[in-house]
Amino acid sequence: MTSKYGTVYLNGAYLPLSEAKISVLDRGFLFGDSVYEVIPAYAGRLFQLEAHLARLKNSLSKTLLPSPHNDQEWQDILTPLLTNDPDQYIYLQITRGAANKRDHAFPEAIEPTIFAMCAPIAPFSGRDTGVKAITLDDNRWKFCHIKATSLLANILLRQQAVEQDCAEAILIKDGNVTEGAASNIFAVIDSVLITPPNNHEILPGITRELIIKLAEQNQIPVAVQTTPLSAFLTASEIWLTSSTREILPVVELDQKPVADGKPGSVWKTMNKLFQAFKKSPV
Repeated sequence: MTSKYGTVYLNGAYLPLSEAKISVLDRGFLFGDSVYEVIPAYAGRLFQLEAHLARLKNSLSKTLLPSPHNDQEWQDILTPLLTNDPDQYIYLQITRGAANKRDHAFPEAIEPTIFAMCAPIAPFSGRDTGVKAITLDDNRWKFCHIKATSLLANILLRQQAVEQDCAEAILIKDGNVTEGAASNIFAVIDSVLITPPNNHEILPGITRELIIKLAEQNQIPVAVQTTPLSAFLTASEIWLTSSTREILPVVELDQKPVADGKPGSVWKTMNKLFQAFKKSPV
């Protein structure tokens, strides 16, 4: 079988995707007892690798999974998976492993399952023209800062958006904006770029952190603060950010245009800064 993923990595071996097998007793399959990371790569270079691996370590620590490799070992494992595609991403998943029986308690003397694959980043429709979004109640669990594979709540929320011809669901908890079902959130309110603070209610996005850094370096007013939905609805610009979507402008929210219904000037500036940073050797 030919796959766009080509060669994958599984527990120390590089092999075709069709030959990659794991046990049905793997805890990642049975319980979602696993974490993952998505690392973009541009022109054959893993992008923001140190930051992605730091987030991976945090997810492993919070789920009491020992980290199986150091940063250099991860780089040595992942780099051979890269292909000739100019824009691609690595998907890395670590499960607690496969035990000899199904039991909620952690099994003793178990080896983690490590899986990684590479795929091209497909151009996201609406990156230049803007996308639609809806707001929904954030009904997920209290540990959203862990990049766990148990994403059923996120899936159901985003599916509601898709069924309404929207790219994303922007989530609201206790009257405040948290994040998207599969993205972080920015808004330009009174000429200030605002994003909710890192806490257990959002995933600490690597692209989000880079945007904050680029804003600070380029004299774009930026604030990390709790944002009520009432203030969010007055925004002149709204963005979705993630490792594979990069920075998507939202031009329609809950069937109403955001400002004039077109990508804003701050987004245009930030997108230029981001694209330039991608090409830098840093």
